[in-house]
Amino acid sequence: MPALALVTLVVADYDEAVDFYTRALGFELAEDTDRGDGTRWVVVRPRGAGGTGLLLARAKDEVQAAAVGAQTGGRVGFFLHTDDFARDHTRMTAEGVRFLEAPRHEPYGSVAVFEDLYGNRWDLLQPAGA
Repeated sequence: MPALALVTLVVADYDEAVDFYTRALGFELAEDTDRGDGTRWVVVRPRGAGGTGLLLARAKDEVQAAAVGAQTGGRVGFFLHTDDFARDHTRMTAEGVRFLEAPRHEPYGSVAVFEDLYGNRWDLLQPAGA
């Protein structure tokens, strides 16, 4: 059965992206391999997830650089699930993550939109019943 393994996220700089995702979001660095041509194969994923991860790909030209932070046209494009919304919201806020709204409690769960270091929008979401 097919499974989604990686989603590419175009970034401006490998190291600053790794720092943000591992420090501010609490992800783990799953792989960082030098490809020998000035590029790296860098994968981060939520700790313990073991499944889908983000392939952090440094922009290599002007077209890709223009897409950094706008890969989903200003919409929420990424959804980070948590089993403890208050804990993770507090930790992420302390790490300097910019939330665009106060936490909301919807029928489907607790949620707040935040931006990553480049401006991509994410939902921090604790699904109802989690």
